Amino acid sequence: MKIRAGYEISYDCPQPTPMILTLSVHPSRFSDLLTLDRMRLDPPILSNTYHDSFGNFCHVIRAPGGRLTVSADFLVQDSGEPDATAPQAEQHALEDLPVEVLIFLLGSRYCETDRLSNTAWSLFGQIPKGWPLVKAICDYVHARIKFGYQHASPTKTAWDAHSEQRGVCRDFAHLSITLCRCMNLPARYCTGYLGDVSDRGGGRRFLPQQVWKLGEIHRHTPRLVAGQPIGSRAALRLVVEIEMAERLAASLTMTVAGSLGANHRADR
Repeated sequence: MKIRAGYEISYDCPQPTPMILTLSVHPSRFSDLLTLDRMRLDPPILSNTYHDSFGNFCHVIRAPGGRLTVSADFLVQDSGEPDATAPQAEQHALEDLPVEVLIFLLGSRYCETDRLSNTAWSLFGQIPKGWPLVKAICDYVHARIKFGYQHASPTKTAWDAHSEQRGVCRDFAHLSITLCRCMNLPARYCTGYLGDVSDRGGGRRFLPQQVWKLGEIHRHTPRLVAGQPIGSRAALRLVVEIEMAERLAASLTMTVAGSLGANHRADR
């Protein structure tokens, strides 16, 4: 399957503003790109690039005062199959986990493991470890939180979402990530182009049986991911970009055109 993906984001900056942009396809999916994923800046300005600690390809810019438009338009090749599930996956003991994933057991600004640990163990302490535990947590989160774009907040944490029982896709992700970490399941935040919905959404990845599996987002079904998600411990970088857009942008549009060829999709 060929999928056309891209974005167009416009900022109106009242003064020169430094920015770090994390919008590029993850390097692990570079081999699937059919055309170049090249960020375009209008007006043209200089940018520095680097790979962060999660492997994301980032751009550092100083946006000029006035209107700045950031865009990209590219083709990516994908199998077209939903992300694989692993119902038989086992949960490894903490001491057997690869050291590089231990960071994904720690609390963070948006994932307060200290505040939700007692809740997690009271709810899931008797659930069999592994895939059943992950599914029980996802089921609980999807029953607990009511989705609504009007409930979005750049400062909302997993604790807030659990208490308020409402939120958007990243709140579903943050709460399930936090509960998994409380239960000694490494989990990380990711965001990417979703080829089967009109959204660029936040999701979560879990590590049963030493293989990262992509969890469902607020629709609670396996996803078709067109581009490898951007990874991080939580949605801080994404939230910063969204908050900047809300404060500075006159317009913000992200486009993900659907698969090309016989089976055309209309994906934003």
